[in-house]
Amino acid sequence: MDLCGPMRMQTINGKKYILIIIDDYSQFTRVKLLRSKDETPEVIINFITQIQVGLNKTVRYVRTDNGTEFVNHTLTEYYERIGIFYQKTVPKTPQQNGVVERRNHTFVEAARTMLIFSKAPMFLWAEATRDK
Repeated sequence: MDLCGPMRMQTINGKKYILIIIDDYSQFTRVKLLRSKDETPEVIINFITQIQVGLNKTVRYVRTDNGTEFVNHTLTEYYERIGIFYQKTVPKTPQQNGVVERRNHTFVEAARTMLIFSKAPMFLWAEATRDK
């Protein structure tokens, strides 16, 4: 998982960050838009709970960079409590988290392309990427 932002322009709802979570095995991707980095732990915990309860699957590993939104007491305690092995990439080495880094780039470029093509204002970037 990775957090992208802050974006130059916030959404209509005031969101400036993109949290991308990818399952390495299935490539299932979940994108969440956040107002601030402080929302990250709650969103991650809710997502993992949804996966484990809704799909009856066990999340075994989580890999992130060393951003403070990921490396904090709340998430560390949660991972230990439910038995998730937490992997942090080496600082300044985005290649170790390449799948999600590439997805970040693709997501932002897709939004930009759709807005330019449709001549829509840039603050609609989040709406341009919503699932229809």
